[in-house]
Amino acid sequence: MSTSGPAEPAPSQRDQPLTLAVLRRLVGNDWARLPGSTLVVLSIDPEGNGYSPFSTYTHARYAPEAEELRGEIYPLESELARDAELRRLYPQIPPNAVAALVLYPLG
Repeated sequence: MSTSGPAEPAPSQRDQPLTLAVLRRLVGNDWARLPGSTLVVLSIDPEGNGYSPFSTYTHARYAPEAEELRGEIYPLESELARDAELRRLYPQIPPNAVAALVLYPLG
């Protein structure tokens, strides 16, 4: 039986959305002892069928499709106000779209 070292994060609860507040707590507390060189890797699906290093992010709005945990992202209201082309591309935003931090894998 293996034991977790002091710099290893506690096991996470699965199958629930992660909010920015929880992410801040994890980074500030649970993961604070991890070396700064620790690579952040994203799974390509919930089953772990592939992985890719975290590459970049954007701040957008997210709307799930039909009570599922998959959906689409949409520009923020402030982005739509500044960009006429975005307004043409996104004439309607679903009413259930919420602010989200969107993370993208490298590959």
